[in-house]
Amino acid sequence: MTLIKSISGIRGTIGGKPDEGLNPLAIVKYTAGYAAFIHRHAATESRRIVVVGRDARLSGEMVKSLVTGTLTGMGFDVVDIGMATTPTTELAVVMEHASGGIVITASHNPKQWNALKLLNAQGEFLNEREGSEVLALAEEEDFTFAGIDTLGKVIADSRYKERHIESILKLEQVDAAAIRKANLRVAIDCVNSVGGMVIPDLLYALGIREIFKLHCNPHGNFSHNPEPLPENLTEIASLMTQARADVGFVVDPDVDRLAIVCENGQFFGEEYTLVAVSDYILSRTPGATVSNLSSSRALRDVTQRYGCTCYAAAVGEVNVVAKMKETGAVIGGEGNGGVIFPASHYGRDALVGIALFLTHLVKSNLRVSELRALYPSCFMSKRKVELAPAMDVDALLEQVRNRFAGYDVTDIDGVRIDFPDRWVHLRKSNTEPIVRIYAEAPTQAEADALGGELFQLVETFAGLR
Repeated sequence: MTLIKSISGIRGTIGGKPDEGLNPLAIVKYTAGYAAFIHRHAATESRRIVVVGRDARLSGEMVKSLVTGTLTGMGFDVVDIGMATTPTTELAVVMEHASGGIVITASHNPKQWNALKLLNAQGEFLNEREGSEVLALAEEEDFTFAGIDTLGKVIADSRYKERHIESILKLEQVDAAAIRKANLRVAIDCVNSVGGMVIPDLLYALGIREIFKLHCNPHGNFSHNPEPLPENLTEIASLMTQARADVGFVVDPDVDRLAIVCENGQFFGEEYTLVAVSDYILSRTPGATVSNLSSSRALRDVTQRYGCTCYAAAVGEVNVVAKMKETGAVIGGEGNGGVIFPASHYGRDALVGIALFLTHLVKSNLRVSELRALYPSCFMSKRKVELAPAMDVDALLEQVRNRFAGYDVTDIDGVRIDFPDRWVHLRKSNTEPIVRIYAEAPTQAEADALGGELFQLVETFAGLR
């Protein structure tokens, strides 16, 4: 069994002995640590409210019961929004003027996993300092439960799906009338989680009349690997041609990642979800864009077409959001299909991504495959080097940085080396003794070769060859 503690929360496999896995004792301890953190930092006593939402995982109800019981035991009122997407929960925190929120989801991990994602009063993930404080409070059990007269209560509120959709329809950049007029046929795969509850309703609200659904029953027993990668999505690729659908959308279990499928069954590419949406936003509102260091250079190329600047952030949504605020970016996100649109909120949101992409598509008057052809073709290679637990990974990465000192090197998160028409990024895992290597080049063979070259170099520096 596995339990991984990080600044954004805890995640692990369900079950196991008290000192392993995401079991009830661990859930209570880390929820109480988070509540103690909120007690310390909430602006006023009257704001002791925490929003709780969950995806459709089999363990979700069990975990939610422990989380809400612990929060009320710590003196908080809980607004329980039930099964809801991560971005819906983020928006609910703001709409409720709450002190924070907990999303019960393990994102794209398989069904045996679950997690607690921790939000601040802005509905955003905790930063490194805040997350570290929560972990310390939990580990030291530095918290005190409320007495009988100050226990919190649970308030159920199932309206936030509709509120989320309403907020999207109000976005200036979303043109539901144009989408309705285009009479599109849309296929979706919601991997038996909360996307199946909200994406059809969003599409109907946008004027889509024909929807072809795969795995929209939110029972949590995922029908395939829930990470929205091409190798896991053969069913919707076949459905596109069978149903003569114009576009396909696939989300992960908590609906913060969006993959797009072309009308011919080919994949748009998860790296290009953000690229396409950014192209549309920049055409209306020129400004800065942000993505993390491991995301495609295509975003930079598209941003520069509009005479604007694309900034790089360290990997992790909280880092991308911080850079977006610093630069006043009009759009940003991550190359895993995560779109962050500040006009809505500072969080990855597949629902916002769908609405903006559909608007872009109908206004372009192109097929999805034709739209994809407008963007530079870049190919990525992803590898990892497993190291001994005692290995000084920072020292190893410093050796790599020195080796390529004559090139454009960025070291805010590991080491990224930019060459004229390609790049490679090496970063250490926060949870495992490994170095991840991401490379991008004009062809898949060149990306694989560049990644392989750095793989061999890291192994040499690590004494593995």
